[in-house]
Amino acid sequence: MDFINETGKTTPIRKQCDVFVAGGGIAGISAALSAARGGAKVILAEKQCALGGLATLGLITIYLPLCDGMGRQVIFGIGEELLRLSILHGAEARFPKPWLEDGTLEERVATRFQVQYNPWMFAMLAEELLLSEGVEILYDAHVTGVVQENGRICSVLLDNKEGHWAAEVQAVVDATGDADLCLFAGESTETFRENRFAAWHYLSGEQGWKLHAHAAPLYGELPEPFRFYDGTSTDDVSAMIIDGHKSMMARLLDLRARKGDVSLVPAAIPLVPSFRMTRRLKGLYELDESEEKTRFPDSVGLTGDWRNAGPVFEIPFRSLIGTVPNLITAGRCISVTTAMWDITRVIPTCAVTGEAAGAAASLLVHAQASSFQSVDVTNLQRLLHKNGVLVHKNGNPTENS
Repeated sequence: MDFINETGKTTPIRKQCDVFVAGGGIAGISAALSAARGGAKVILAEKQCALGGLATLGLITIYLPLCDGMGRQVIFGIGEELLRLSILHGAEARFPKPWLEDGTLEERVATRFQVQYNPWMFAMLAEELLLSEGVEILYDAHVTGVVQENGRICSVLLDNKEGHWAAEVQAVVDATGDADLCLFAGESTETFRENRFAAWHYLSGEQGWKLHAHAAPLYGELPEPFRFYDGTSTDDVSAMIIDGHKSMMARLLDLRARKGDVSLVPAAIPLVPSFRMTRRLKGLYELDESEEKTRFPDSVGLTGDWRNAGPVFEIPFRSLIGTVPNLITAGRCISVTTAMWDITRVIPTCAVTGEAAGAAASLLVHAQASSFQSVDVTNLQRLLHKNGVLVHKNGNPTENS
């Protein structure tokens, strides 16, 4: 067994890989899948014991739109693949019939391309998919730091039942949702400290399972008393979880009393705190919501606005990277302004940026490029096009770049 010198002590190296993906949420799943399909040896490390992050363990089980709200699909590739996977054995609700059964344009305008799915089914199907593509999944694996040489990450440090150890890596994707690896590697980051309360849950009763989107309003004034939560604070993370448990129980008892239905019981409660935004990269470029009409030469995918019909944004590759040569971000970790963060933090956009990050990581490894900053973006765009991704607004998901 090899060892590395970590600030004066030796740490065993237990794993080696081409691409190390930190975080098994939608962004991490997409990145690992994309990198593996690009021919890389991939390890995905997840601190929980199931994949999906907020999309499964957090019970945010609405796969938001792949379309622009005007009848046009803008997200293809893995973003669409995972939506279809989530309902492979039946949609829970919001089945987008016009999109999956050759509806008319008018029908597609009236019904956005989104769906509600079962979280546990989705988590297990995603696991099967990754394993089938050769991805090595490490559960209960907590990423605790990195070892760098000349700024480059050579090893990722982890803690689990085997103790403290390291994985030797060539390229790293930060899909933690909290930009943890960016922080460990010394990248510039931005922290959001004004999360509002959220604790989505399922209740079971005579009418079966039902999802309850239990949360404070996303926008506008909040009723007194209220507080904000910082998802990077140990105290606030604990407070959010405890407040969620109290609020869910109070709500359940109130519903029981008002409906006279003692059969109502909790069927599933969130196993991770429902923070919208926590910490992100401040990278080479910060994308803003004012740039809806901007065409970026280095765009690696599109996203609509889940809140409003019409807007479509190109996502520049520069928003995925910073100064650490072999570190790239995906999902909630990418470099955007706070206003744009609210658009890019959701499932479809996480899949888009995850696919781009994974593809770029596979190119970096196989081309033996010195850094993500030197990756040939044209080749990256061609690879994404080949895999069905719409890179520019006026492009076609089947054409060559």
